[in-house]
Amino acid sequence: MSAISEIAAVPSALRRAAHNVEVALALLARPVRGRVVEPWPVDRRLVAAAAVTSLVLLLLGMFFIDGPVMRGVTHLPSAIIWLFDQITDFGKSGWFLWPLGLLFLALAALPETLSRISQLVLAAVMVRVGFLFTAIAVPGLFDTIIKRLIGRGRPTASTTIDPTLFHLFGWNAEFASLPSGHATTAFAVLVAFGTLWPRARTAFLLYALAIAVSRVVVMGHYPTDVVAGAVVGSVGAMMVRRWFALRHLGFSVGADGEVRQFAGPSLSRIKAVARDLLSE
Repeated sequence: MSAISEIAAVPSALRRAAHNVEVALALLARPVRGRVVEPWPVDRRLVAAAAVTSLVLLLLGMFFIDGPVMRGVTHLPSAIIWLFDQITDFGKSGWFLWPLGLLFLALAALPETLSRISQLVLAAVMVRVGFLFTAIAVPGLFDTIIKRLIGRGRPTASTTIDPTLFHLFGWNAEFASLPSGHATTAFAVLVAFGTLWPRARTAFLLYALAIAVSRVVVMGHYPTDVVAGAVVGSVGAMMVRRWFALRHLGFSVGADGEVRQFAGPSLSRIKAVARDLLSE
């Protein structure tokens, strides 16, 4: 392909990507059709009891755990603090959302001249990439909004450690401690990636725990902030998986209400598609 034809192909690729993204969003937003077994049957009394219990435990943690733990952190050896300071930034959502988003757009821009089998393989890969992106982005967005409305002060928000310091609706980064955004991302990653690659769950769990601990060690959050973030990230990712399953996007809901993953394309299939693309 000449340089001129390559330049001319760019607008076409952009239009194709925009169209495919629009189609993907339409599929994601479509209503559930037919009779579906509802996953996670909800008992409202049980949900209410769980919510009240969680709130009580959070308050107890704020009054009896957060202060002593943070005061203990100030006495940690500098080498340990330095180590976790190097780790903590890997809990930022951008490490995952940027690569996943760009990969999705790149797949959406691929030519439509591929064989039917290759197109089906690419569609399956795009669904999985889209699931990973959404399962991390949605809990992260919720966390970004709710933490600024709650307005809990970080451990460094005042000259003394005060776990009860709040500035409601302040929309200030220094008063955006609850829940922890890094912990939300890390545990959303654990659930999302662990769903697609169950054998790697231990590695993702170690990653999530390391990020959670790092937020306390570097005094970015109180322990209860981190626990709340872990809950938001885990539950948020599972809710996204449920949303995909109800629309038969990469997952399905069995007769027993369990969410199950569709069989994905094998590595050999993906390699075949890559060869097909390179031959274009």
